[in-house]
Parts: sequence; C-alpha cells; structure tokens
Amino acid sequence: MNDSRPVRGELRYEGKAKRLYATSDPQLLWVEHKDDATAFNAVKRGTIQGKGEVNAAVTAELMLFLERRGVATHFVATLGPREQLVRSLSIVPVEVIVRNRAAGSFAQRYGVEEGRPLDPVVIEWCLKSDALGDPPMNDATAVALGFATEEQLEGMFEMAADVNEALGPHLAEHGLELIDFKLEFGTDEEGRLVLADEISPDTARLWDVASGERLDKDRFRRDLGGVEEAYREVYRRLVGEEPA
Repeated sequence: MNDSRPVRGELRYEGKAKRLYATSDPQLLWVEHKDDATAFNAVKRGTIQGKGEVNAAVTAELMLFLERRGVATHFVATLGPREQLVRSLSIVPVEVIVRNRAAGSFAQRYGVEEGRPLDPVVIEWCLKSDALGDPPMNDATAVALGFATEEQLEGMFEMAADVNEALGPHLAEHGLELIDFKLEFGTDEEGRLVLADEISPDTARLWDVASGERLDKDRFRRDLGGVEEAYREVYRRLVGEEPA
C-alpha cells in the first residue's frame, strides 16, 4: 500500500477473532486479527499468542491464491502483521461447511470415527448466529426464513466446491491435508457473491499429511498442547518464513 491508503476510522464490529473498522473509503474495511481464542460457541476462551499474525498472513496467502484461480474474494491488501484491507460486503448469514473427512461435531453427530473419508464431499449450511449456536439448516429453511435466496445457495455451493478443489491439492503440496473448513460469503453492490472472512487454522482443520498431527484450532479445543507451535508451523509451510 502507498500513502494514499484509506485511513482507519471507527470500530464497526468486534467478533471472537477480529475487529472491523470503517475507513475513509466507504467501500473498504480495515480488519484486525486478534489473539483471542474461543471454542464451543465461546464457552471456552483463551489466548493463542501470535494467532492474529498467523491468521492474517495465512488468509492473505490463500485468498491471493484463490484470486489467481478465479475465485472472487474480499481481500484487497495487507496493512500490517495482523491487519488487512478488505472490500465491504453485505454478508449472507449462512456459514458454509465443507467436509472432506468426518471430524469434530460431524463425526460425533453421526457416530462415526474421525478421519473417515467422505465421498461425495459434504457441504452443509449453518445459520451464522453465535447466540443460537450456529444451528445447521437445509436449503428450505434458509430460503423460507429469508437468510439466503435459492440463487445465493446455489452460487455458494458452487464456489465452496471450487475453493475445496483448489485448496486441497495446494495445501497437500505443503504437507497439509484439508479435513474440513468453514467459509462465509457476502454480496457486493452488484449482488455478486464474494468470498469473505478468513481461511486459517481457526476456520480449517489441517492435519499433517505424513503423521496425521493436528495443526489447527483443535489443539486449543481439546487441550492437546502445542497450540502456538501448530499455528506457527502452518505459517512456515504456507508463507515460507518464520512468523514474528
């Protein structure tokens, strides 16, 4: 960014992992990634030292990769170690979960072992609502309650599949298996769907290809230890340098 970059304004929103600020350009937002960590709908809280820097850098790296593959994202530029400039969107309140293997709540829900391959890949919807615990829903529920249109659901399904097909081999080249991940989408002024939020060890289960070691937020959720080290390892593999 040069000296003409937008100026950070008032705090617009603070979530579990990020703060969003207005800027002098109404079409852009300033995002700050935090070290705060939560799990189980914020029942468990803590801090992962350096998480903000890792998630910001990994998200930037993967968003730029997806842009090169033709996926429209909200990412604009990196502003600092944990800060980014993104396009302002109207967020669709539907979280998209893409599952390549059974893990976490999905494995518990259906009583299957973790790591079981899923064929076909499972793509699910959840309502984006911390207060309600992000409940799962089907297409009819999302449309009937006005959370998304049929066209938006179709578009998000296709984009999520494209993201999965692109990221899976890319991460595998860096020794990481993409087990499952969460995506969020928004619409721009012309109503086009755009990938939003982040892609990081916070929002994706990443297992070491060789050992199966978990290199993601499950280390925090399950008190496995080595949380900071796991995040830093993902940073090293994808960004290619030692995090600050």
